[in-house]
Amino acid sequence: MPVTGDQQLLKQLNRMALVRQVSIQPGLSRAALADVLGLTKSTISLLVRELVDEGWLTESELLVTGEVGRRATPLHLDPSRLALLGADLGVDEARVVATNLLGEVLDTRILTYEDPADPASCIRLVALALVKLAKRLARPAGHGKPRRVLGVGIGLHGAVDEALGLLRHAPHLGWRDIDVAGIVQTHVAGSPLDGLPLYMQNEANVAALGEFEFADQSGTDPLIYLSIGYGVGAGVIVNDRLLTGLHGYAGEVGHAILQAGGPLCQCGRRGCADALIGLGSLLGRERPSHPALENLFRRVADGDPATCAAVDAAGRQLGILLNNLWAGFDPMAIVIGGPALQLGDTFIEPARHVLAAYAHAAMLSPPDIRTSHFGAQAVAVGAAALARYRVTRPLDVLRIERETGRATATRPAGLALSH
Repeated sequence: MPVTGDQQLLKQLNRMALVRQVSIQPGLSRAALADVLGLTKSTISLLVRELVDEGWLTESELLVTGEVGRRATPLHLDPSRLALLGADLGVDEARVVATNLLGEVLDTRILTYEDPADPASCIRLVALALVKLAKRLARPAGHGKPRRVLGVGIGLHGAVDEALGLLRHAPHLGWRDIDVAGIVQTHVAGSPLDGLPLYMQNEANVAALGEFEFADQSGTDPLIYLSIGYGVGAGVIVNDRLLTGLHGYAGEVGHAILQAGGPLCQCGRRGCADALIGLGSLLGRERPSHPALENLFRRVADGDPATCAAVDAAGRQLGILLNNLWAGFDPMAIVIGGPALQLGDTFIEPARHVLAAYAHAAMLSPPDIRTSHFGAQAVAVGAAALARYRVTRPLDVLRIERETGRATATRPAGLALSH
């Protein structure tokens, strides 16, 4: 009956609102949660009991408040019983991780593609690695406790249709219109991951969520994550929501024009951020590859004059892009991540100087500019954060499901965005 579905949805909304509040403000008591969320104390007590039993929450030592009656019991996310899985389908290699609810990495694997030009084999490799991770979590060695996986997230280096689970275009891999979700489901069938929620997004978007969900950045909103690898992309969070745009392609700042009549970009335009800042442009005539990047980083570390001059010029263009993002979104912070961080201060400091000059001219304080909390694991951990982000926002899940006609009135929210 529709009423049953509505009741289930309302309960799930309240449960996940409670989880998110404890995530933002660890240590709240039941009474404090009732005040913040506007729910009755009896409803909060019932929901907390369920969430503690299921492994979402844990209680710490009682707080002495000085008031007569029952002492307040602080609540926290439980780091010991549930898990999230994340995968980064990178350009040169793939990475899979398992995290707890706090984003602490429990296990990680780096995978080498057999043939990067064969998307099906690359996705199969990642799917099987995720299954192995889930099995290890369910049967841990030594004194570890079994963990239940809540969901799986995948970060993809290209334009993603999240509702359909499709990778529309990954220019640096040469992949187009790949049914990532369908391939993953084929290879997890009959495994512990079969039927679990599966989510996927662009790599910059998931990395932004990693910073927002796991790196104590919940109070940093708006937040922009600027990913700089072979190309340039951004993940934008505004008002607690990932900004994906009309067709899901928001954040493609690699094709923002920074220099009229500048160098030719592979998209056909001139002066794009990709062509001025991306590592692909710094490689020159070298074919993009892991060894080519290592050679670039080595030349910078050794102080090669021509390479350092090129990196300095790219850094100054990065400063222009940072200014444009600041002007467009007025963020509290811009987090810079991706392989380009290995260029170090030769790349980052010119960007800071350019941004500071623009801020001084405008007599304004620029946003906080910092580097990724998770380093090389940013996309994989961010993919795990995507799973937590979606699971704890049931209305977002229903909206995405409705875009493909999968939602039903009686389905409990948050249980299926499996493709």
